[in-house]
Amino acid sequence: MADETPRKGSFSALVGHTNGLTKPASLAAAAVTAKPGGAGGSKKLVIKNFRDRPKLPDNYTQDTWQKLHEAVRAIQSSTSIRYNLEELYQIMIRSIFLFLDRTYVLQNSTLPSIWDMGLELFRNHIISDKMVQTKTIDGILLLIERERSGEAVDRSLLRSLLGMLSDLQVYKDSFELKFLEETNCLYAAEGQRLMQEREVPEYLDHVSKRLEEEADRVITYLDHSTQKPLIACVEKQLLGEHLTAILQKGLDHLLDENRVPDLTQMYQLFSRVRGGQQALLQHWSDYIKTFGTTIVINPEKDKDMVQDLLDFKDRVDHVIDVCFQRSEKFVNLMKESFETFINKRPNKPAELIAKHVDSKLRAGNKEATDEELERMLDKVMILFRFIHGKDVFEAFYKKDLAKRLLVGKSASVDAEKSMLSKLKHECGAAFTSKLEGMFKDMELSKDIMVHFKQYMQNQSDPGSIDLTVNILTMGYWPTYTPMEVHLTPEMIKLQEVFKTFYLGKHSGRKLQWQTTLGHAVLKAEFKEGKKEFQVSLFQTLVLLMFNEGDGFSFEDIRMATGIEDSELRRTLQSLACGKARVLLKSPKGKEVEDGDKFLFNAEFKHKLFRIKINQIQMKETVEEQVSTTERVFQDRQYQIDAAIVRIMKMRKTLGHNLLVSELYNQLKFPVKVSGHRLVELLRLHTLGTVRPSLTASGVGCLSPDVAGHSPQRPPSECGERAASPVPRWLQRPPSSRRGPGPRLSASGVSPVPASWGSQRASGSL
Repeated sequence: MADETPRKGSFSALVGHTNGLTKPASLAAAAVTAKPGGAGGSKKLVIKNFRDRPKLPDNYTQDTWQKLHEAVRAIQSSTSIRYNLEELYQIMIRSIFLFLDRTYVLQNSTLPSIWDMGLELFRNHIISDKMVQTKTIDGILLLIERERSGEAVDRSLLRSLLGMLSDLQVYKDSFELKFLEETNCLYAAEGQRLMQEREVPEYLDHVSKRLEEEADRVITYLDHSTQKPLIACVEKQLLGEHLTAILQKGLDHLLDENRVPDLTQMYQLFSRVRGGQQALLQHWSDYIKTFGTTIVINPEKDKDMVQDLLDFKDRVDHVIDVCFQRSEKFVNLMKESFETFINKRPNKPAELIAKHVDSKLRAGNKEATDEELERMLDKVMILFRFIHGKDVFEAFYKKDLAKRLLVGKSASVDAEKSMLSKLKHECGAAFTSKLEGMFKDMELSKDIMVHFKQYMQNQSDPGSIDLTVNILTMGYWPTYTPMEVHLTPEMIKLQEVFKTFYLGKHSGRKLQWQTTLGHAVLKAEFKEGKKEFQVSLFQTLVLLMFNEGDGFSFEDIRMATGIEDSELRRTLQSLACGKARVLLKSPKGKEVEDGDKFLFNAEFKHKLFRIKINQIQMKETVEEQVSTTERVFQDRQYQIDAAIVRIMKMRKTLGHNLLVSELYNQLKFPVKVSGHRLVELLRLHTLGTVRPSLTASGVGCLSPDVAGHSPQRPPSECGERAASPVPRWLQRPPSSRRGPGPRLSASGVSPVPASWGSQRASGSL
């Protein structure tokens, strides 16, 4: 029975050490058992001895001691050992020392293990020796220096040596401090030298390469505790000490050439260094302001200013998205920088943005699809947010919109309303109320013209001219200066017919005809054949004269048409000096002079049947530009007066400089405050003679800085203005029926603008 019982044996285990060496562990259990049905359904595990007990050779002990004896004598006599070192090591460790660990040491808890004792002896008698330690550390540092210089070294040797220092617990004191000191000196000198020799992109590539190399050294043979101070040292010496120099030397160049990969690398590297992002932010802002200012300030670049700004904004956005990881700090600073430089030139950017939108929304713009046009409007709205003179934008946009609607040059009603919706969302309903009123006028005019056509059909003499009139509400539309011209009897008769029709339906209203934006379609016969001309009303009056004769002088035409001098010169220039020369000028030249004569060009040829010559109506004259700016300036007077009273009622007492600063914060355009006007406003307000809102008072003694104007008026002109309400003249107009016969349509009748529009005259030139 005793023989059948399983014999228990004792086992020892070798526990793995982190540095690849082993230490003896405590005895393992003779058997590991688990109850059936336990966690995981484990089964009973029984560890048994070998069935046949291992047997050693008979002379094993004698041979082993003989080998050890000869090896010790060889070491003492400094002769070579004829046995394999691996075999001797196995004999020593397995047969002697580990046996002692398993038996003797385990029974005495106060005794260290063979491993611990060996480390302690090695540390005390070998590594702690100054000469040995110095040579060892210097050798290791020399190998690392060679590797940094590009030489191939034995990395396994370095790993073993540094692992040994770590196990001996002398790594930090004996190696790491000296290693970091030499690293600091190496990269400090290297940074200074390479900043002088290399361009910024190459230098940044080198920094990235060095950081990767040092990270690889940590993984391969350095202790992990060295990683943080080592990388920090490299970053400080190669980046932190040269942040300003790198940015001054290379950022502008990288941004100018849109070198996205290099900018991405710069952002990533600067983000690793304390203060790096802040320095990059500051130089980024300076670059945007400097580059943007060159676009805005130069009057010679006004023609392309808005497109250049849009392109610059796209480029900046791309850099932020791709290179700067859409960092909110960079986005916000970009917006601030754009707002700063775009307002360095007051009013002009707002004016040019409005004109840019006009060029894109005008009929004949084939550069973009509807989707591209919508994207362009979204981009323009971003620029619009930056400008302070939004009233300037409104004035010029309103003027151009009126031309597009009245002359029929709008490319798309949907695009127009989309732009209107964007403006309303950005600035509120009050900003777009007049613009929306213009569209309502056009819709109502269409309804009126439907009834007018029915009215004309019931007349005994409907006439041969098809007239279309647009009825415009004075408060919605830009102010037009009425021009009295000599219309043909047929046109005058149609005017009276429409006046009778309209006032019969809307008593108490007054019609004021506006001829500036009238246009017509004329049929003409030449030797080549029949043509149709789409012309302005002024061009129509000039061309109809040549039904009565073949040639007229400049003075004759002016007397016959009644068109004012500068407008007549533009009209004749478009007919005789443009691409479609319906008239011939004598003498030839690009400018129209007083003594010039004009002849009908019977030899006129053109590949198109209908030719548009009325583009001059869409072009802005110098007088229009000046008058629009003046109206903006006048409107600003009321805003300034109201803001002053508002501020002083709240503050009671305020210094002049603080008042100007507060005005700018509220109005967002520069102002100059006249002391006399300030005193007068406060006196009037105290006496109660000024309305609290002051929206209809004040003149120009407080003057906004409008480009090219300094409209401070004498005190005698300062006073209340336009206190009476503006009458609501008429309302609304449509387009026209397009019948088969010749027609003359007039976009006309309104409080201020009532303009002749698409006209078609019977008869031929």
